[in-house]
Amino acid sequence: MSIVSNQLETPPESGHPEGRLFIFSAPSGAGKSTLCMAARRHFPDMLYSISHTTRPPRDGETDGKDYHFITVEAFIQKIESNGWAEWAQVHGNYYGTSAEFIDAGIHAGKDILLDIDVQGTFKILKRYPDSVTVFIMPPSLDVLRQRLESRGTDRQDVIEIRMKNACHEMAEAHRYRHTIVNDNLETAVSELISLIERYHQNPHPSSSRRVS
Repeated sequence: MSIVSNQLETPPESGHPEGRLFIFSAPSGAGKSTLCMAARRHFPDMLYSISHTTRPPRDGETDGKDYHFITVEAFIQKIESNGWAEWAQVHGNYYGTSAEFIDAGIHAGKDILLDIDVQGTFKILKRYPDSVTVFIMPPSLDVLRQRLESRGTDRQDVIEIRMKNACHEMAEAHRYRHTIVNDNLETAVSELISLIERYHQNPHPSSSRRVS
């Protein structure tokens, strides 16, 4: 497992009273959701940004837990009022991240965890350039394919699409401040928690490179 500090964005200044926005991205199958849950368990005071969407809830989904489900009219109104930190239209449905939620949390001194894709990350950085960006990388494309196939939830053609998307996403990892290679879940969780704690203890974490 390795954690690499790319340090492309400037860390917050010492004594900054506001909270930080931590952004996690990864290709499907890299273990991002598991790592996010581990971070939220270890840092219970950290807020978690839940996306808004205009699509109908699926079976088992709960409003306010999985997504905030809103009308198209309400979504467009927030576009016009610049109320989204980022938004996109996918397969005819809108998805967005609330700028109001992020602003309120940061100004209250709360750290916020945001689980979002690469394109969404770059949009967020235009509005919140001091965000701490973390890319979760699989050990290799072969391992990623094995993980996707072992889940048994996707057809082969869907897996091929995910693999194609993964190549594009992994090519952007160098633009993130930190990269964690998840080849061992327990170690990756430990490194991620350590990384967040470094930001809590020191607004200027070391940019040293560790590879194991």
